[in-house]
Amino acid sequence: MFQDFTDKASPEQGPPRLKLLRDAMQAGQLDGWLVPRADVHQGEYVAPGDERLAWLTGFTGSAGFAAVTHTQAGVFVDGRYRTQVRVQTDPNAYQPIDWPEVKLADWLRKALPVGCKLGFDPWLHTQKEITDLKAALEGSGVTPVPHANLIDGIWADRPAPPTGAITAYPDALAGKTGAEKRAELAETLREAGHRAAILTLPDSIAWLLNIRGADIPRNPVPHAFAILHDDARVELYVHPAKLASLPDHCTTDGVTAHQTDSFSAALTLLLNPVRVDPASIPVAIVTALEEADITPAFAADPCILPKACKTEAEIAATREAHLRDGAALCEFLTWFDAQPPGTITEIDVVTRLEEARRATGKLLDISFDTIAGSGPNGALAHYRVSETSNRTLSAGDLLVLDGGGQYLDGTTDITRTLPVVEVGEDERAAFTRVLQGMIAISRLRFPKGLAGRDIDSIARYPLWLADQDYAHGTGHGVGVYLCVHEGPQRISRASDVALKPGMIVSNEPGYYREGHFGIRIENLVVVQSAPPLPGSDPADSAEGRLAFETLNFVPIDRRLIQRAMLAQPEVDWLNAYHAECRTKITPRLSPSAADWLAQATAQI
Repeated sequence: MFQDFTDKASPEQGPPRLKLLRDAMQAGQLDGWLVPRADVHQGEYVAPGDERLAWLTGFTGSAGFAAVTHTQAGVFVDGRYRTQVRVQTDPNAYQPIDWPEVKLADWLRKALPVGCKLGFDPWLHTQKEITDLKAALEGSGVTPVPHANLIDGIWADRPAPPTGAITAYPDALAGKTGAEKRAELAETLREAGHRAAILTLPDSIAWLLNIRGADIPRNPVPHAFAILHDDARVELYVHPAKLASLPDHCTTDGVTAHQTDSFSAALTLLLNPVRVDPASIPVAIVTALEEADITPAFAADPCILPKACKTEAEIAATREAHLRDGAALCEFLTWFDAQPPGTITEIDVVTRLEEARRATGKLLDISFDTIAGSGPNGALAHYRVSETSNRTLSAGDLLVLDGGGQYLDGTTDITRTLPVVEVGEDERAAFTRVLQGMIAISRLRFPKGLAGRDIDSIARYPLWLADQDYAHGTGHGVGVYLCVHEGPQRISRASDVALKPGMIVSNEPGYYREGHFGIRIENLVVVQSAPPLPGSDPADSAEGRLAFETLNFVPIDRRLIQRAMLAQPEVDWLNAYHAECRTKITPRLSPSAADWLAQATAQI
């Protein structure tokens, strides 16, 4: 099994570890300390030795941070984790803070008096983050101060950094060679007048060099740093053990590998100006450049946008990955529907689904820990089942099942909400509203230049009519055998990045009633140019429109739909989608699963 079910939270360790941190703060003459979830590469998922937030507080969510003073300790989390943080932290030691509604600077102004020093590790915070924090604290008398990491000094059994093997990624699946990518980005640097760009994001480096890594579970990326020069050369800084099985790929054709510990010294030898992304570059790197009289040119990581706009080869590959994954999920659903209520648990569900994906013979990892939340556990948007939380599925439960696979040709992610026999009318009405929002995004045509924030509300509109909503974005970007959460594109109120052809995003509205049930329906979609419609305005046709192509083909449970709530175009979309599921998936199924699929996709 890729997934394990041990309870990773240890809230009872929070108070003694908090005392150790406060002792270290006193020794360092600091009045406050910031504990981010991030590592030096700003990854969402981090290695065991970088789980500082979880080690200190017990909170294991994939987003959040803590701010600690000598009298208060706040754990800042968004709407996905507000129930989870209360379960996983000791309320006598830590106070959950609703972020971003409560700003860190506002909290610090109240928690720290004038003249206080707020310590932070400059390798774990980005330039933008600290610049914005300093601006927000102006006039407060609270001064952010870079300092050696205090958690590392008190974490006695901290795991060593990972040394996972780096492997080559096939050029045929990537659609471009690493040399072609480096040449294109070098031209971008020259046009901007930048002599080099510093890359710290693992997925940017993996994409640029057509390599993959094994340093982080669920994400096939290597921990490394890289410098891209304006002549297309790349200096890669990585632990040599990672290259043991790939000695030539990263040491020829304009790519030179170096020991990681030589990276800091190399920064001081660069020519002006050097491009760094303020949203991902650690403060420590900017400081090193400035101390060497090298001018940082603040601009986006040059890999970010080209990586997000997939090549035709990447899109073709990921289509195949989703068809394979969809067939595996249909085999699982055939088994699931045959299980009587009260006979299987959430862990059984996760285990059986992973077995179905493994049976394809192509699964390299799961793309994230599978979410299988039944009943009240389904109301936790990012629920992770453990031996402690495991529930038996009972009649009347809803099950939120969200998972995906890492295949060489693509990264998958799909959510289906499933009934255990009959559920209540309230649940069916909410499910139908979520479905309406999902269909609205699926059918959408929109002008070029619109960002995720411009269309996020379209998915929420049916829920808003019932005074319902969900506390997460409608969609996140997804890589191709890379990270399941990929920027810069999102369907979110917070996203101002224009959607472009080739971008893959999730389409996943939901609804969560704390203590009762959760609902989410998710497909991945890829942005495509939309052909003109008959009778469209000539000016609009000339400007062009975009639309979404759906990648996942797994039935949406018809038993949860209130048919009378759907308009005819919504019914037509659902019937057409289910017909496409039958056409694309049936040839890949066992006879029993093919029979199940035929029934599950009958017209409504």
